[in-house]
Amino acid sequence: MIRIRSALLCTAASIAGTAGAGAADLPVKKAVPVEFVRVCTAYGAGFFYIPGTETCLRISGRARFEAGTIPNPNRAQSQGDEYQSRGLLRLSLDARTQTGYGTLRAFVRAELASRTGTLLASGTQQRIANAFPAFGQDTFGRVQNFVVADKAFVQFAGLTAGRASSFFDFYAHDYELIGSTGGSDIASTNLLAYTAKIGEGLTFTLSMEDPMFRKQPVYSAAVASAAAAAGLPSQFVVGTTAPTPVILTTNGVNATGITFLDAVQRSRMPDFVAALRYDASWGSAQISGAIKDVNTGGFIGGSAFGTGGAVISNAAAGALLAARGIRSGAQTDYGWAVQGGIKVNLPMIAPGDGFYLQGAYGEGSILYTGYTYLTGSYLSNLTPVQGASFQQYVSDAVINPITGKLELSTSFTVVGSFLHYWAPEWRSAFFGSYGEVNYKRGTREAFSLLNGLVGGATPPNAFTNPAGFAVSPVLRDNAQVIAGVSLIWSPVKDLDIGVEGTYIGTSVLSGRVADQTRPITVNGLPAFTVTRYDATQIRMRVQRDF
Repeated sequence: MIRIRSALLCTAASIAGTAGAGAADLPVKKAVPVEFVRVCTAYGAGFFYIPGTETCLRISGRARFEAGTIPNPNRAQSQGDEYQSRGLLRLSLDARTQTGYGTLRAFVRAELASRTGTLLASGTQQRIANAFPAFGQDTFGRVQNFVVADKAFVQFAGLTAGRASSFFDFYAHDYELIGSTGGSDIASTNLLAYTAKIGEGLTFTLSMEDPMFRKQPVYSAAVASAAAAAGLPSQFVVGTTAPTPVILTTNGVNATGITFLDAVQRSRMPDFVAALRYDASWGSAQISGAIKDVNTGGFIGGSAFGTGGAVISNAAAGALLAARGIRSGAQTDYGWAVQGGIKVNLPMIAPGDGFYLQGAYGEGSILYTGYTYLTGSYLSNLTPVQGASFQQYVSDAVINPITGKLELSTSFTVVGSFLHYWAPEWRSAFFGSYGEVNYKRGTREAFSLLNGLVGGATPPNAFTNPAGFAVSPVLRDNAQVIAGVSLIWSPVKDLDIGVEGTYIGTSVLSGRVADQTRPITVNGLPAFTVTRYDATQIRMRVQRDF
């Protein structure tokens, strides 16, 4: 037994030795070194090196819920909505690399939202293709999805190129939840800009910006009825022309012959923006200016007629227009805007406190002064809330029906906002703005000469009889005052739970207009007229940034 055990052990040892010798002759495969993600501290918190590169990347995002209410007792003619809600997703990528020319940066941000209700479902965003609506019987205009490339730009050696916020803007509703005050706030436009440092904290920027996001329509007397004829709200009608009338002949009292010019603006040149900005420990200040074109299409052939529907030939209409210096009907004028703003940090009151004050004035540039920020944009007439008493008219320009020439409107806004921290977890904003839009004296009255000639091509009672025109809001100077306050609780870092209340007061600056919430007539004229309407809205928000 002992001999057998010894023989087995010797055999096992011999086999093990032979195997060990064979293994020693095989090549050894080395493990691939693991490159752990390295923290990048050069650009602040949250950046890390993309493995295998010297590029630092920060991934951030936002999740938000909002809900709001605004009183609207009128439940007729698609009115009556009071509740709105929205869920929003934001995802951002910020990539930076240090080069011999400075930092090379690429920043992209996408936003997606599902929104309901007529206040949070935005016709403005649909008109620039950022959103699309539902079309069900109960959901039409009340359910909307929002998908937009909010930011996508490259910065290198002072150059900014891509989709970014306009360099004209300053305050941009920094302290507000709803963002309702007057003032320019174009968060996404296509631009090419150069920024130069000219001193400690002082920069100067020249920017060439996309014109289509700043074109508030030239007034057209025919757009509203064209939409009504199609059975759709005007924001859902795609117009390739926007006919607006020009008087060819008169009998001294009324028009006896008219034709139509195309009021659609084409994309013919970029907007040019300049901004001088100063940043210091006490705050910031900026002066900015912009120049933009306001243009129209040409004479619409076959659109000239006289009393009784008599056709006026293209040649005759063209000759009458040419006598006024209007060769083809196509025209271009140039709008402009200037803005000044200051932000003051107020740590002596409480850490984080600050105050903004900003004012803007312009001609043919309503979206640069930001007069329609809450009301909405890219329509010549609309209301800031559903069920309003009358329409605001907010066109950059009007074609005078007597002269046939473009006439630019003027607008201005003033806004102030104060942020105060009651405690590190609690803060409030107090804000308000006032703005006006004014049209050239006599332009509105010139439309009254059209009377019955225009007929169904105009909004009801606007030009079809003098008495109706007298109480029409069409092209009437108007003003808007907005004031609000918020309370926000941040129990932990990057979490906001807040509520905000806003007052909106809209008025005409002369005369009285028909109250469209009480469409009662006496002898064909409105029985009720108003000079202003008031509205309030309340919105709450839960938001987490990361």
